Amino acid sequence: MLSQLAHNTEPSRVRLCPGCELPVDVIAVKQGKTAYCPRCGSELYRGGRPTLSGNLAIALTCLLLFIPSHFFNFLSIRLFGQMIPATLFTGVSTLFNEGYIFLSLLVAFCSSLAPLLVCGSVVTAHIAMHTHSFKLLKRSLWIVHHLKHWVMIDVFLISVAISCFKLQDYSDIHVGTGLYGLVLLQLFTVLLVTRVNIRRYWEGYKHESEFPFEHKDIQCATCHLSQPNAPYCVRCETTLAHRTPNSIAKTWGYLVAASIAIIPANLIPISILLTNGKRLEDTIFSGVAALIKNGMSGIAIIIFVASIVVPVAKILGLSYILLAVKFKRRIFHRQRMTIYFVVKWIGKWSMMDLFVISIMMSLVDRGQILDFTPGYGAVAFGIVVVLTMLAADSFDPRFIWENYNQSNSSKTTPTQQEPFNE
Repeated sequence: MLSQLAHNTEPSRVRLCPGCELPVDVIAVKQGKTAYCPRCGSELYRGGRPTLSGNLAIALTCLLLFIPSHFFNFLSIRLFGQMIPATLFTGVSTLFNEGYIFLSLLVAFCSSLAPLLVCGSVVTAHIAMHTHSFKLLKRSLWIVHHLKHWVMIDVFLISVAISCFKLQDYSDIHVGTGLYGLVLLQLFTVLLVTRVNIRRYWEGYKHESEFPFEHKDIQCATCHLSQPNAPYCVRCETTLAHRTPNSIAKTWGYLVAASIAIIPANLIPISILLTNGKRLEDTIFSGVAALIKNGMSGIAIIIFVASIVVPVAKILGLSYILLAVKFKRRIFHRQRMTIYFVVKWIGKWSMMDLFVISIMMSLVDRGQILDFTPGYGAVAFGIVVVLTMLAADSFDPRFIWENYNQSNSSKTTPTQQEPFNE
């Protein structure tokens, strides 16, 4: 591919696309624009002028907001004449104490630990750059890159709203200070995740102009430096490979396991509610039907899409891509890349039902007339969520373009758009 471009473009101006390895002339990008690969749509260059010091300020703000958002009550209900407060840790600890260890760890990781690690790693990345600590910088940026998709405070906030609708028929609901902290934390974490660009940190450490290569054949998946073929990256020392080793096998393994787990996740009750001596067991489908019956059609649609449509769509979408790669399909490469982008983005929204269960566990006092507990279907559903997200993360999208006919693509300059949130 590179040979077609090298005759007309200086090697220093060439950057290989991380999604399809197309050589692109990045100097053609206008100032203030965000560049995308003309073939697969992957982001090549982020426009605007966001400063690294701005990322540091936002990360420190997020760390400060963890105190009110996690240790103050975000909701309280009056049940049997008693006020029952709920913090973010209450539901996690209740799940853990009731024996649902996997669910408690999953909820804690997605709602608290992953955001904390991402924000903290941005801070340590700045410390590493200031002290010229290569190992600390590499580890910090690895955490940011791999965990930012697991930051789900936005999903948790929507789950809080759904829980309020479910509980409004049983008790009065009072908003606490912690909820305002959660809203602010969500706004700043979204801003941080949107702004942070791993490439810019590596460029700040060692700019690509310091590596005057005569040709570029491979893209480093860690620091995004385009360079000649070699065993290791010259900047971050990561092992180089045109395709992630065992990517296809790992993705198939995760998908097969998720396809098996999704059966009990939909057949076994996901929640059990005891009210006035009646035991109400709800699967995902029956829970959606109950919401529609109670006039909460909007909430029912959200739960149906997040808990049923999204997991199935992720499994079918990735299976279609893997089968197309297996049988070397020569058409619709861009469409398969779009499916991959969508699967990566929608993955976290399946956590909504599990967050609702955690919130309900913290608010509904167990052992009273009104009693709430998760069913084993929730455990199976949590396994489905984790496996499908791991499947999307393990797949290397460059496999989609292995048999692409180069004559179909004559463009070598990136498409340009206004910078997004920059």
